[in-house]
Amino acid sequence: MDGQGQYRNGAGGLQEAAAVRLVAVVVTYNRLDKLKVTLARLLDVPEALLPAVVVVDNASDDGTGAWLAGQGDPRLDIVTSPVNCGGAGGFESGMRRAMDRHAPDWLVVMDDDARPEPGALEVFHAMDRSGWDALAAAVYFPDGGICEMNRPSRNPFWSLGGVLRTARRGRNGFHIPHAAYGEGVSAIDVTSFVGFFIDARTVARIGYPDPRLFIYGDDSLYTLGLRRQGGQIAFVPQIRFEHDFTTLVAADRGQRFRPLWKAYYHHRNLLLLYRMAAGWLFWPALLVVLPKWLMKARAHEGERRIFLRLMSRAVADGLTRRLGRPHASVLALAEHPSAPEIRP
Repeated sequence: MDGQGQYRNGAGGLQEAAAVRLVAVVVTYNRLDKLKVTLARLLDVPEALLPAVVVVDNASDDGTGAWLAGQGDPRLDIVTSPVNCGGAGGFESGMRRAMDRHAPDWLVVMDDDARPEPGALEVFHAMDRSGWDALAAAVYFPDGGICEMNRPSRNPFWSLGGVLRTARRGRNGFHIPHAAYGEGVSAIDVTSFVGFFIDARTVARIGYPDPRLFIYGDDSLYTLGLRRQGGQIAFVPQIRFEHDFTTLVAADRGQRFRPLWKAYYHHRNLLLLYRMAAGWLFWPALLVVLPKWLMKARAHEGERRIFLRLMSRAVADGLTRRLGRPHASVLALAEHPSAPEIRP
């Protein structure tokens, strides 16, 4: 792109851009079928455009480790975790590995069920990234619909207009509009780790995702933290990613988590994000948020007591900024409402 909006022209433009060393980081856990699709898509990209792919296997027990061990592509660098450290721990260790072993200029990160659409990395290489510390791709479901959970946003609490729009329109008041997916590059404050590109110099400056978050919100907290430190993030709709996402399933009264224990991390980490974003306005905003969260119990017929127990621990830990609850404790909470808690 020329400046911040136009693509380079000329036969030499892409070759010049390809000198930028891009390294991919993929985190996987027990989704071998989806991982195979993602790695096939990545390794179909010419080596000049993607010289290394770091795969973090979060102690999968579905044959992922054996399958990865049998792959012969020299671009693959496999990191096998002895325990499941969640997406947050996986991205932290994978990004460290990429920085330590592969001397990247830029990193691009994704889950095992997400991958660039054909031509997406070519678009990255062909654009002018000057002035940006990170880039966010446009993420779609396999059927072509916009993946709402990966829709980037602006922090509404950094302007009065943002607060008023959010009060009127809810999440559509701070997430970028659907119309932005057909427009040029725009500045954002928060995005996901699906199709997230970051300059290695920025990683060296701000550090890595917090592995204690386990799953959910690690990407939003990381990117908002980058912005608070003065970094600039661009939404680039011409870079398209696909996300084959199935965690939330439809229910008669809303959506329910599968597996249910994920509700704990989702809500605990959201509180941390809201607090970072809102500052002193966090406390009045909490009076609006908590009743809406409690109403989600209606979507969990037959599991409402367990859902509410997970929710209560999530709120307590989020408000006290407690990040040390063992994952085994969260699993126990989701097994049965009277199950004893496992303390650190």
